[in-house]
Amino acid sequence: MSESKPFSFIGEVVESAVIKAPLSFVWHFIKLHEFDKFWSAISKAEHVKGTSDETDIVRWTYKDGDVIELKQDEHSTLEHFITFSVINAEPKLPYSSVVNTIRLWAVTSGEFAGTTFVRWSAKFSNDADLGVIEDAKYKRQDALKDLSKAAEKMLAEERK
Repeated sequence: MSESKPFSFIGEVVESAVIKAPLSFVWHFIKLHEFDKFWSAISKAEHVKGTSDETDIVRWTYKDGDVIELKQDEHSTLEHFITFSVINAEPKLPYSSVVNTIRLWAVTSGEFAGTTFVRWSAKFSNDADLGVIEDAKYKRQDALKDLSKAAEKMLAEERK
C-alpha cells in the first residue's frame, strides 16, 4: 500500500470589476499607503520608516485590529499595475506567503467606454488552505466594491 501524500497546491484568487470612472480616477487610489482612502476594512495605511532605503514598506491596520506589513515589489505608472507581498503580520498568518497584483485597463470603446477594468490577483504559497483562499476572494470583492464607490464619488465631485 502506498503512503498518502498531503494535498498540495498553489492557490490563486482572481477578482475583477468594471468601475464606472476613467482610469485616472481609479489609478489615483492604487498606492499602498492610500488604500485606507477607499477600502473600508482598513483603518490606517502608513509608510514604515527606517526599514529600507530601497523598498517601500507599508503597514495596514485593519479595523478588526489585525496588522500587516507589505513590501511593494513593483509599481508601473506606464502599465498601471502594482505588485506587493505580505512580509509581516500580527497575528501571524496561517500561510507563508502571498503576492498580490492589481492591474488596471482603460476601457476605450463599446458600451463601457470611459470606464476602468480592474483585476486583482493573489498567489498564495502551497500551505494556504481553502479557507484562506475563500476569505481572500471575499475580501478582494469587498475591496473592489469600495474602490468603485471611491472612484465614482471622486468623478461625481469633479463634475460638479
